[in-house]
Amino acid sequence: MSVEVDLLLQEAKESIEAAQNYRSELQQRLHGLNQARKQIRGSSGQAREALKRHFTELQAAASRLLSERLAGLLAEVDAIEADSIKPLDDCQSLIEHGVGQADELLREGEAALRCGLGEKEDKLGSFTKKAMHIQLDSLPEVPALVDVPCVSAQLDDSILSLLRDRVSRHGSVSSHPPVQIEELQERPGSILVRWCKVDEDFAAADYRLQYRRSGSGGSQYEDAYIGRDCEFLVLHLDPHTDYLFRVCARGEGRTEWSPWSIPQTGFTTLAPHEWRSGTEGYILSSRKNIALRNDSSQSRCAVLYSDAPTYFCGQTLTFKISAAGQIDRLDSLGVCIDTQSGEESLQRDQAVCISTNGAVFVNGKEMTNQLPAITVGSAVTFDMEVVNLLPISNNNLSEGGHFKLRVTIGSGNREVVFDWLVDQAVDCLFFGCSFVHSGWKVLVF
Repeated sequence: MSVEVDLLLQEAKESIEAAQNYRSELQQRLHGLNQARKQIRGSSGQAREALKRHFTELQAAASRLLSERLAGLLAEVDAIEADSIKPLDDCQSLIEHGVGQADELLREGEAALRCGLGEKEDKLGSFTKKAMHIQLDSLPEVPALVDVPCVSAQLDDSILSLLRDRVSRHGSVSSHPPVQIEELQERPGSILVRWCKVDEDFAAADYRLQYRRSGSGGSQYEDAYIGRDCEFLVLHLDPHTDYLFRVCARGEGRTEWSPWSIPQTGFTTLAPHEWRSGTEGYILSSRKNIALRNDSSQSRCAVLYSDAPTYFCGQTLTFKISAAGQIDRLDSLGVCIDTQSGEESLQRDQAVCISTNGAVFVNGKEMTNQLPAITVGSAVTFDMEVVNLLPISNNNLSEGGHFKLRVTIGSGNREVVFDWLVDQAVDCLFFGCSFVHSGWKVLVF
């Protein structure tokens, strides 16, 4: 009996635990539904406000443009009327003056005919001289109606059909943006953002990535990238700080951008790559990620190392050359197990590097394979992964190491791949550079 009771109790406990898990899962799904409903209602409200605001502004702008055009056309009518009426007014004044002279001459002539014989000769002589002075046979020319303006307005009703056609196609409403952020991958002092199309019918010509700090005190979104690639490394980010990222696209032959993707939050816990301060012969930027080889040192300079071993296997380390000086075979860009003061190049033991002439060195030995020479705009990348841990024995100690790293160095469109044996297990590495001549400027990320 007790065994049956124990079994029932065990089944009851399992059922209770299953019910609790079931309830928890359902509550999580309810929360997901609430979030989805909130997004739908929130985005719909924002879309309504955007449509109302846009079309209100459009109506005001159209009304203003029509009023300005009407005022301009009325001003043209006023100008034509004023310019055309003035000569008619001048002609009218001349004619009215002639009519007044003729009336006065008629009165004098009639008075001369009615006067007595003693005065008639003098008055008739005076009247005759005045008539000759007025030139009664000279008449001003009045323009014919065909020679004066007949003002009219030409109005093309086709603008209504054109406007109706454009308005009917103006704006659109979409339930999903054509592109969404696919992955946020943390990098030292940066985040690699990848995105993809979710609308296969949308032909994208360009993508636009923006980001900003998260939280109420966050700044406005700012552009990080515009181009055809579907990924971009956003630099100069503060570790342990949330950032919001969003992306949109522009269709082939279009000027307007698509709706923004749903913002995604990302952050990096990795400290940014920084050059070490105080190395003679080098000037650093404020963020210490850019180094310039200056000419302050007349002799050869020591290697400029990173401030800390911030490069981890599995990451990509990139050196971007923004200015170049004279090439020397002792120049080097690379990574190393430790920092050795006084060394003038990374072409030494416990380091792998590439020279500015394209030669690759492993533990101080030059490889047969060579990469293109480094110039302005070159980007040199280092990728490493742990291959295996070789057991320590007399045999592999004679081989020079028991820790194997698979190294890939890329420059231009070429790369070299090799295994690097080191004598100790490492999980992080220093990076460094050395240039014999001044003028070299390198960004690390």
